[in-house]
Amino acid sequence: MAQASPLATPRPYPVQVRAVLDSPISRWSWLVKWLLIVPHVLVLFVLWIGFYLLSLVALVAIVITGRYPRAIFDFNVGVMRWSWRVGYYAYGVLGTDRYPPFSLAEEPDYPATLTVEYPAQLSRGLALVKWWLLAIPHYLVLALLLGGGTWFTWSLGGNSWAWGGSIAGLLVLIAAIMLAFTGSYPRPLFDIVVGIYRWAFRVGGYAALMTDRYPPFRLDLGGDEPGGSATPDAPTAATPAQPVS
Repeated sequence: MAQASPLATPRPYPVQVRAVLDSPISRWSWLVKWLLIVPHVLVLFVLWIGFYLLSLVALVAIVITGRYPRAIFDFNVGVMRWSWRVGYYAYGVLGTDRYPPFSLAEEPDYPATLTVEYPAQLSRGLALVKWWLLAIPHYLVLALLLGGGTWFTWSLGGNSWAWGGSIAGLLVLIAAIMLAFTGSYPRPLFDIVVGIYRWAFRVGGYAALMTDRYPPFRLDLGGDEPGGSATPDAPTAATPAQPVS
């Protein structure tokens, strides 16, 4: 019987996060994006309240029926999708200067996309524990990657100072400085930052009861998912015919 290769591509996770690094990116637009995203922040504040309230409704429905109500699922995925686009545009990644649309729907032409496979059936018992107990190890890792912390302290004359933040935030800050001085976003930084957010959204989808499949402890780097074509962002354009010489 044939055995699977140890180098086989991992099975795609139900939460798929993809991104395309735009080029060129403005050297200085990141200085004002905090202002430009204010309308999105106000809308997302309300949407995330709805997300949490509807997730409670979904929890009850899963415990009773074993199914995630499709309308609630589509809304909650839309909130995650919208948040990813805004974060990608602004200080989550700074990966594009294209203003994010005000939309819960898929926007395949936008350089940041998120999809979640709808589950046909979910465990009733896991719904009670996976969002808090089973996800704790991931929360601890993500607290370091995204949640902040103190990086170093120093003291002088009896006074002490501390400086901290998230690892992803530090990498994006370095990328912003590189953009300002060189006009180029370092690709290795982009790959790591997107990988961190991919991990976070996988855990978010699991904690929001959208899948029973436990998120991998794996930092999948780069703008594409492992396997590449499992859930394409947009239809591939046909290659133009070459003139016959």
